[in-house]
Amino acid sequence: MSDVVITQRQGRALTIMINRPERRNALNDQVVTAIVQAIDGAEADPEVRVIVLTGAGDRAFCAGGDLEPGADGTPFTISASQPGHLTAALFRRMNACRLPLVARVNGHALAGGLGLVCACDLAVAAETATFGVPETKVGLFPMMILPFLLRNTPNRVLMEMCITGEPISAQEALGHGMLNHVVPAAELDAKVDWLVGRIADKSPTGIRMGKHALRQIREMSAEQALEYAPMMLATMARSEDAREGFAAFKEKRRADWTGR
Repeated sequence: MSDVVITQRQGRALTIMINRPERRNALNDQVVTAIVQAIDGAEADPEVRVIVLTGAGDRAFCAGGDLEPGADGTPFTISASQPGHLTAALFRRMNACRLPLVARVNGHALAGGLGLVCACDLAVAAETATFGVPETKVGLFPMMILPFLLRNTPNRVLMEMCITGEPISAQEALGHGMLNHVVPAAELDAKVDWLVGRIADKSPTGIRMGKHALRQIREMSAEQALEYAPMMLATMARSEDAREGFAAFKEKRRADWTGR
């Protein structure tokens, strides 16, 4: 794995850390490609149950795309040779990830960095973190991350953040439902570990299939969803994990998940 992204396996969790603290962990082509590769590797490993995404240091989680003039592979630069846009590919990969994604927000999450937080399934932040989309201050708008901001942010809050470009605090983000937990910086790792533990002991098959179903239902009408859900539930009930889960419940013991 590239030095700009470091991966570390701890128990059932794989941590993906953006390692550019001198650039506030800003995204470039190398970072984006390495994160995608790390997610691919985690999904291919049956022992991994959850992915934690974070940034190096205590200053920034991710400051978005690298705006330094001449920076190598500024993510939002689109050309005829790169019509697919690497950052869009990263968000597509996160959206399709079958494993739970937890954002460990160690510092400021701005622009595309806030997009990464919102693209994760769960988020735990240090109380010193701030969240914002300052694109209008440089003549842009947070286009690439809007689908994920819309999922996680009330409309009035989103409009104010996008139009004014002003950041909000971790406590404000928590109050708006953008985060799951906010803790003192010294307690961040303990809270993330606590949350990871609550995920890793659950059925990986149930979570994997459930995430897939949630992604599909999100785009359906209520009537379509009510036709789709019973079929998915019946499919899930036939899995080895579901049979083990029912047996463990009946026998009053801890389930031994196989992930099948």
